[in-house]
Amino acid sequence: MDILGIIPARGGSKGIPGKNVKQLGRKPLIQYTIEAALDSEYITDLVVSTEDEEIAEISRGLNANVPSLRPLELATDESPTIDTVIYTLKLMMQKGKSYDLICLLQPTTPFRKKGFIDAAIKKYIMADANSLISVLPVPHQYNPHWVFEPNEEDFLSLSTGDSDIIPRRQELPRTFIRDGSIYLTSSKVLLEEKSLFGNCLTFIEADEKIHVNLDTMEDWGRAERIIKTNGVGVDKIL
Repeated sequence: MDILGIIPARGGSKGIPGKNVKQLGRKPLIQYTIEAALDSEYITDLVVSTEDEEIAEISRGLNANVPSLRPLELATDESPTIDTVIYTLKLMMQKGKSYDLICLLQPTTPFRKKGFIDAAIKKYIMADANSLISVLPVPHQYNPHWVFEPNEEDFLSLSTGDSDIIPRRQELPRTFIRDGSIYLTSSKVLLEEKSLFGNCLTFIEADEKIHVNLDTMEDWGRAERIIKTNGVGVDKIL
């Protein structure tokens, strides 16, 4: 199976200026995800998609491929990630490459345990899925079966549409949210459906102790605390 790893990393960032090249611990942020991807035994080719020359230079210095700079229209705050993924896949196809599976790795979720990417790929294959996402469990107090929403008359009803609330925490079904650290999608789903989510979607649980999604300086502070606690990216890949 040929797998294309894609790391989307644009230069513009309002919440954390220059975050993809900003030093986190002893490394620029993007280095964490590049190293995790290069550590994979299954990713065939790794591409960093960016419109920024500094990001491109750092990425090439870390042995990631930057075949060309991304068009500026795909690097705005409003640019959907799916458009960048499809653009990158088609760019590599124009160079004579073909891939069965796309592995999207966002640098804003930098911490992944060693072997996590390959574990996700194995799970994808074993499940006979056409897409996979990494997830974190939803705390029981936020389970959708315990969440209410108001109607037009400002009366509350369960967001699930159920008529009766589940009374006991132990009876709640498991629920998850995307954690953003990995998306696996077949090339066919991407090109034909323009989606990261196929109709056979499986999942792998990430480690919430080292999870952070970097959007604000408060998030950055949490990432620094994770490094101090776990040594992530300083002396080892977890």
